[in-house]
Amino acid sequence: MHQKASSSQSSAGFSGSGALSHVYIQYPPLRCSIPGARGLFYDDGNKLLLSPTSDQVFSWKTSPFAADVAPTFDSVNEGPILSVRHSLDAKFLAIQRSTNEIQFWNRETGNTFSQRCKSESESILGFFWTDCPTCDIVFVKTSGLDLFSLDSELKSLHLVESKRFNVSWYIYTHESRLVLLSSGMQCKSFTGYQLSSAGIIRLPRFEMAMAKSEANSKPVLAADDVHVVTVYGRIYCLQVDKVAMLLHTYRFYRDAVVQQGSLPIYSSRIAISVVDNVLLIHQVDAKVVILYDVFSDSRAPISAPLPLLLRGFSRAMTSSSQSSSKGAETSEAHGLNGTESVVYGDGWSFLVPDLICDTANGLLWKIQLDLESISASSSEVPSVLEFLQRRKLEAHKAKKLCLAIARTIILERRPVSMVARAIDILVTSYSYSIKTGSYFKGMRAEKSSSSGVPQVKKPSSTADVSASRADTHGKSVKYESSSGTRYESVKSSTYPASDSEDDMSTEPKKISSGNSPLNTDITGDQDSQVTSAAISPDEMYSFVFAPADEEMAGDSSYLVAIIVEFLRSANSEKIKVHHNLYVLIIQLLARSERHTELGLFIINKIIEPSKEVALQLLESGRQNIQTRKLGLDMLRQLSLHHDYVLLLVQDGYYLEALRHARKNKVNTVRPSLFLEAAYASNDSQHLAAVLRFFTDFIPGFKDTSDHNTYCRILAEMNSSVAV
Repeated sequence: MHQKASSSQSSAGFSGSGALSHVYIQYPPLRCSIPGARGLFYDDGNKLLLSPTSDQVFSWKTSPFAADVAPTFDSVNEGPILSVRHSLDAKFLAIQRSTNEIQFWNRETGNTFSQRCKSESESILGFFWTDCPTCDIVFVKTSGLDLFSLDSELKSLHLVESKRFNVSWYIYTHESRLVLLSSGMQCKSFTGYQLSSAGIIRLPRFEMAMAKSEANSKPVLAADDVHVVTVYGRIYCLQVDKVAMLLHTYRFYRDAVVQQGSLPIYSSRIAISVVDNVLLIHQVDAKVVILYDVFSDSRAPISAPLPLLLRGFSRAMTSSSQSSSKGAETSEAHGLNGTESVVYGDGWSFLVPDLICDTANGLLWKIQLDLESISASSSEVPSVLEFLQRRKLEAHKAKKLCLAIARTIILERRPVSMVARAIDILVTSYSYSIKTGSYFKGMRAEKSSSSGVPQVKKPSSTADVSASRADTHGKSVKYESSSGTRYESVKSSTYPASDSEDDMSTEPKKISSGNSPLNTDITGDQDSQVTSAAISPDEMYSFVFAPADEEMAGDSSYLVAIIVEFLRSANSEKIKVHHNLYVLIIQLLARSERHTELGLFIINKIIEPSKEVALQLLESGRQNIQTRKLGLDMLRQLSLHHDYVLLLVQDGYYLEALRHARKNKVNTVRPSLFLEAAYASNDSQHLAAVLRFFTDFIPGFKDTSDHNTYCRILAEMNSSVAV
């Protein structure tokens, strides 16, 4: 496996869940140790970890990651194994037997055939399967590329095309469909091809920057010093310059490869991971991890370097000890021995995007982010919120953290300008998720596909990242992944797309009008469930503003100012705000007797009219007639005639209510309410007028008990007046 790590046997970095870390691996790992195994190979085209023996190939599914997954196996002939991969449709198994022969097994029929180099002067560096319409498999040789189509019936490969040039070593990622071919004395000249479902595209030839040593010698670039990753749907190449102690970054475009700056490194041995579009740079010698979010223009790390930790191990060991004392044998009682609990050990190989394979002990770990620890490590609230809103793998946790942060900065009475900036970030993110449809998808499971054949769509999107690498020494791990790519120019955005269904893509900055970015599609194998971290106005009310109102004491003007900023931001994004928030702001203003301001809020439409708002105005207007009048007027403007008439009657304006009811044909209010109000006024003329109104305009009213009752009452009132 590639990316050999430190030989130090220090176990620093392993700790319980309470230790400070931004990145961790969770116990238990996937155990993939097979007696007689001849190494471990990673086929990320099918998300499989492969372990061949003399006559079998064992396979473990790595996505979704599960420590208890059982292996499957294929029976093969004995012989040397330099590399092994399944075809994208999982029907064939290809094994590189030597530097000039690759053998193929039909997994359904058991038939085999071999393909050899025609010339003894060339050798096979490696191979990869592709979904390109013109070919099925590509051999990378020291003399260039051979593109073959597979004829399963004739049990042979048909040569489609050859591309001739000298190759020292190569890197391939199936997720990007991009192969980089190194050449030259320093191995710093590169030719690139993208072989996708859209066809074959050749990238411009380019050279990587390398600093000269003090002795003016010319260092040679190794395959382990070059990494191809995909972050936010963009394809990057990361190159380690050990002399300058820099990590150079390049971005691929259709007709250009553009260097986009350099990041400092503090170790001569560097490993790269990508977790949820966060770039992890492992400083192997220092045994720490530095995190970068390349979506932002800043080259500063997300937080300070911290070690990689193993979590859950101490609890597992305790359980193991207790089980051993009882003589019980459990799967967790095995624990980890001394060599297995070594951070960055000799056998560690980092499988892009987020796996670590311990080849020496037969363990597979999955790297995870501690979002809570990352968010707590920075005082820059807007930056933390932007970071959390871009997270997809643990979107539910990211949303909870964003809500907690927003609530906290309000309770701490941070400056309104700072809180307004935080609110703008959350509102913009929600607006973006509404436009792309990701918010309404909620929790959904991505379809699993072993072949991961993508289709080119207009915009690009984010994907899991995997890499493939091989060198002239035949290293034992090769990588493939499962998503497609394409070239095209895209518009910039604050929040990236999470998957192909979102139909969105992003670009950090415009390089030139002629360069279209090389981006990736996620239409492949991704078993993880995806949600959106975006926060709706209803959630802002329920989990931020309402709790803040309950906990904040004293003058409510600060909370009112914050809510107004939220309304401004929502209005700028044309987002509808739930009436509960308007009701809350009315309560706050009325509580502090700021009725004049409340009136201005209503008149200037800062508070949107609704029945709930009108009723709250009526409730809050019990001590202020002007506020109550605003509520009545709002009911009338909203054509809520039943409620308007009912409230007029309750306030004693029954004659006005009758006129309004007749004008707007309101027949849902019981006549007895009007009659009771007229009788309560002790005015016989008014009672007579109301009786006459209902007698004239309601058919059959004379036959009701109300008519008889109030006619008798009216007669009694008139007789008492006559006496």
